[in-house]
Formats: sequence, C-alpha cells, structure tokens
Amino acid sequence: MRVAGLGDLGEDVIETARKIVKEGLGPICDNCLGRQFAKISSGLSNAKRGQILKEVLRTKWNLGEEIELQGKCWVCNGLFENLDEWVLKALEALRGYEFDSFLVGTKVSGMLLENEELIWEIAGASYAEPLKAELNREIGKRIERETGKTVDFERPDLVVLLNLWTEKVELQVNSVFIYGRYRKFERGIPQTRWLCRECRGRGCEKCNYTGKMYPESVEELISSSILAAFKGKYMVLHGCGREDIDARMLGSGRPFVVEIKEPKRRNVDLRMLEDKVREENAGKLEVTGLQYVKREMVAQIKSAKADKTYRVGVRIKPKVPEKDLENALNTLTGAVIEQRTPTRVLHRRADMVRRRKVHSAKLISFDESVFFMEIRCDGGLYIKELVSGDGGRTKPNLSELLGTDAEVKELDVMDVFYCCT
Repeated sequence: MRVAGLGDLGEDVIETARKIVKEGLGPICDNCLGRQFAKISSGLSNAKRGQILKEVLRTKWNLGEEIELQGKCWVCNGLFENLDEWVLKALEALRGYEFDSFLVGTKVSGMLLENEELIWEIAGASYAEPLKAELNREIGKRIERETGKTVDFERPDLVVLLNLWTEKVELQVNSVFIYGRYRKFERGIPQTRWLCRECRGRGCEKCNYTGKMYPESVEELISSSILAAFKGKYMVLHGCGREDIDARMLGSGRPFVVEIKEPKRRNVDLRMLEDKVREENAGKLEVTGLQYVKREMVAQIKSAKADKTYRVGVRIKPKVPEKDLENALNTLTGAVIEQRTPTRVLHRRADMVRRRKVHSAKLISFDESVFFMEIRCDGGLYIKELVSGDGGRTKPNLSELLGTDAEVKELDVMDVFYCCT
C-alpha cells in the first residue's frame, strides 16, 4: 500500500500501526504513533507521520473509535501536549546566561521507559526513534526560535537538561578555557593552593586556621582578578610545569590554561583582564597573551615537554678558581643527567631515574663565594639537585665536578619554550 508522504509502507507497517492502536493501553498521540516509524521516511515530523497513519487506519480499517479515545497518551503521558511548558522552563533556567550554542538532553522517568518498552513489544523497535531523541529535537527547535542561538552536538556552551523525574530543567554549563602566560615576581608563592599537611584543608593552629600552607597562590591571585568577570563558580589553573615556591617566574612567563567552571558570561575582553590582573597584583604577578582556547589545550599543555632556561645563584664552600668553575659548566653543557627522584619530592613523586639533557651552562657573574649561571635544559630537570648532587642521586652534578659543596641560594625561571598551537 502506498500512502502520500510516507512512500511504500507495505502491509506489514500498516498492520503494525493497527496493532499499536488496537493493543495499546489507551489513547496514543500523533507524536508517539509516528515515532514508531521515524526511520521509514524523512521530511516529516513524527506528529505529521502519526496523523497520516491515523487517517489510513480510520478510513481503511474503520478504527475511528479507537483513534479518537479521549485522555492523555498512554506512551508519553501527555508530554508532547506540554512542550511549550518545558520551553518556558528552559528559557527561565537560561535567563542570565551568556551563550552562543546549546544542546538539549533528557533524563527519562522510569514510567516513560516502561511505556516505551511496552510499545516496542507491540510494534518492535526496527523503525522507532527513542522518545527522548524526539523530545530533545522538538524542544531544541523551539529554544532556537526563541533565543536565536544554535544547537551544537559537538561543543555546546551549555546543555539544557529536561529532568522528567523532577519535572525541572537543569543546566550543565561547560567551562571556558583561556590560555596565557604568567610572570611571578615574588618568591614564596606556590602555583596552586597548597593544603596544610597537618589538617588537609580543614584548618588548624599550624596553618592559622586557613587550611593552607601558604596564604596565596598564583591560581588564587589570578582567580580573584578574573573569576567575577565571568560570573563563574570557581577557577582551576593548569600549568605547563611549575616552578619551586622560592623561585620567581620571569622572562616571557610560564604557559598556563585557566578553566572557568560554570560561567554565566563567556565573552569577556581579555586585554582588559590582563590589565586588571596587573593592577590588582602589582609587584607580584602579571598575565600576558590571554586567548580563548578549547578543552584539548589542557591536556596539550600538561603533557608538553618544554625546555627551560634558569638563572641560578650558587654558593660554594670553599672558594674555587673561576677557571675551574668554567670547566665544570663546560662539562655539564651537552651532558645527559641521570637524576633519581630528589629526596625533597619523594613524598609526591615516584622513585625513579629520569634522564634529562643540559643544553647549555654558562657563567654570568662570579665573586668569592657566590656566582650566577644560566642553565638551559630539558623540562623536568631538577636544578637544585643538579647543583648539590642530592647525596649522589643526580649524576653528574656541579658539586662533584668542583670537588666542593655547592648550594642553590637563588633561582629564577627565565624562559619556558612552549608554543601555543
């Protein structure tokens, strides 16, 4: 049998539609009937498809009485008669959020799942579309019309979640990611919040009831300056490595990505934010080169193996001739260092041997007991242990080459060689 708008349905499809109407548990709406045959033809809504099928059953099978039963659809419980109500709930939930794209999702209630399984037992599921797929699409089209925003199946700014259990609309707001570089001008500031070792963040006498080992961090300083601009819940900083707490981060700065969680705003002037961070953290911190990036940049920056340049102030006892120092640095240049996990970080790093190369080591200045040198090396080389030797865990090392004790007294990171792509 051929029906206008549906093509060659065949007697088996008409028979299936008749079976649904005859054996169903009550009235069935156009959407739910048409949805069972969604894969047969394109260009029609499920509601239109259901109307056509009902007309065939009414005229060819005299099923007018069954089709015109009054009451809520037994499959969706009247859900598709109340789409406008769900749209209003969604628009109210979206009020105050800045977004360009969205996606609709549905948490289907247990009753509706059972009803869908029952109709599939009657009709089979070969041609059917799931209820939530149709609901997501129909609500999505209406939200598009009302807001002028677009549905994005790959990278939506937020997800409108229709919770059929609670009859409420929930939002899942995707994070905003911003790449940049930070320069830290003060020593004693960790990169991220460092919980007190005694209380693990609960607050105790040792940490003055702050829950932290240090009063501030790079992450907290940046967050205090920019989080409010995005109206976000909180911020996470993902760094391309990290410098020691007592080291400054100078030069071009350390690459990082900040993740703004659950932002209500998504389009903020980043140059303005750079100025804000600089003004509010004068003498401590600044950020440069801010740009919006995608989530994948977090993994990229965390796994990057960036070369680094350090300026190192070293104290030596007793005094050694400048020529001996230059010879030692020449020996380190080009050397592959075998470095067992330093004693000072064994509590948080696996005990293993890492091999890192020193690309260059040169003397900057020299006096009786302290000299400054510049080291360029592979990322992941611990500079303090390269100088001290760490009881023989780092080989070769400067102390061993000089034949005297050497200790880092001042450390600055001058460059992190990483290119944002």
